[in-house]
Amino acid sequence: MRGLASVKYVEQRSRFFAHLYEIDSPEDADEILKSHRRLYKKANHHCWAMRLGSEEKAKDDGEVGHPGKVLLEILKKHNLESHALVVSRVFGGVKLGVGGVSRAFKGAGEGAVQAFEVESRNFKQ
Repeated sequence: MRGLASVKYVEQRSRFFAHLYEIDSPEDADEILKSHRRLYKKANHHCWAMRLGSEEKAKDDGEVGHPGKVLLEILKKHNLESHALVVSRVFGGVKLGVGGVSRAFKGAGEGAVQAFEVESRNFKQ
């Protein structure tokens, strides 16, 4: 497993910490999640998605709006296989609603993927 990019995204005082990883096995996703639970102890939810070969998984960790599915769609959209996308949310005191939560997780996830793509382009130059 290898960390590729990370971003912090803020939506109405809630903080979303998004990380993109390259993974070799489903067990890598478990290790990443354990690491996020230690790193972001104040986070209320650690939502994630992974694609590895034909295997796809997404978990919402009790969050509304199916953010795991949103993160999986980001991986598919960018043709990222052998990758995991994890977003940890620290609640900021303002309820975002189902649509707001989905948009915030999408913004955070897309931010991590875009950071990776920019870094990849800069590295190739």
